[in-house]
Amino acid sequence: GESSMPLTKYGIREWGIATIVALLLVPLFLAGDWLPFPGWILAGPVALGWFVIAAFFRDPIRRIPKNLAPGSMLSPADGVVSAIEYVDSHEATDGNAAVILRIFLSVLNVHINRAPCDATVTGTIYRKGMFLNAQTPESARVNESNVILLKFPSGEFFGMRQVSGMIARCIVCPLVKGDQLIQGRKWGMIKFGSTTELILPRPEDVQVGVEVGDKVKGGKTIIALLPGKG
Repeated sequence: GESSMPLTKYGIREWGIATIVALLLVPLFLAGDWLPFPGWILAGPVALGWFVIAAFFRDPIRRIPKNLAPGSMLSPADGVVSAIEYVDSHEATDGNAAVILRIFLSVLNVHINRAPCDATVTGTIYRKGMFLNAQTPESARVNESNVILLKFPSGEFFGMRQVSGMIARCIVCPLVKGDQLIQGRKWGMIKFGSTTELILPRPEDVQVGVEVGDKVKGGKTIIALLPGKG
């Protein structure tokens, strides 16, 4: 398990500013004898705005499932499985064949990214790009993205990829080469609507446990099994 604050540290600037603004304005409007109309007409939208921002940066306490089968891959994000792709080569798998499990996050989803399994970070590859709607297939190819290159304890390579969306303009990834990830650990987020991918090697061995359209929860849903990952 992992204890956590109700709002993520990754959004402290956004929800911190929103909280200060709400604390200043709501009492001012509610005590607004100076207003020509009831104060709640202004205080209500301010309070609602704070709630929307706080909801986006929510960070629920989440414990990973117990007694997981060897090779279990937990979802790296909350959202809906938007694509399952098989490719002949991928940089995250050292140029070998791979299966890509793509998850679309709407603005209503929890946006924290989590580790699918224990792994070592071997590097990251950030690419500038466009900001197309994350629901379109083209967005996965041309949008701003960040690949996290990872290694299983066995030495085999895999990866995760953050892809920004139409509203999302800020990829948060504090990981650096040499960092150790523990299954279920929080490691970053993409602010305001996005896509997260899990890229696994040996697609012929991967047992995909989800279908396109399935809802998944980061650190909770087993989205695949990769036997012998070590």
